[in-house]
Amino acid sequence: MKIDTTNINRIHDVLITDIQRLLFKQYNEMKVRFNVTDEDYDNQNTRLYDEVYKCKTLNDVNELVISYQDLFDAYEDIGVCTLDGTMNYVFKLLR
Repeated sequence: MKIDTTNINRIHDVLITDIQRLLFKQYNEMKVRFNVTDEDYDNQNTRLYDEVYKCKTLNDVNELVISYQDLFDAYEDIGVCTLDGTMNYVFKLLR
């Protein structure tokens, strides 16, 4: 399903904000245990921006969410990596 151009920027913004929040949480947990550096975190954020801005369809967003599946393990809806779950995840972010 193609995302309307009037909505795409808002969806990109909420995806970046939420996934960055999850990445930061993971980074804080991992930097002590696995010696993860700030540079690693910066690289991950750069990659996130690149991937999010390539999303033009709901399927693209679903593939993005699947690529960050490890961040969603503690998410209240584990089904977020399904197409329906991704759609509901995006709807929750847009509230």
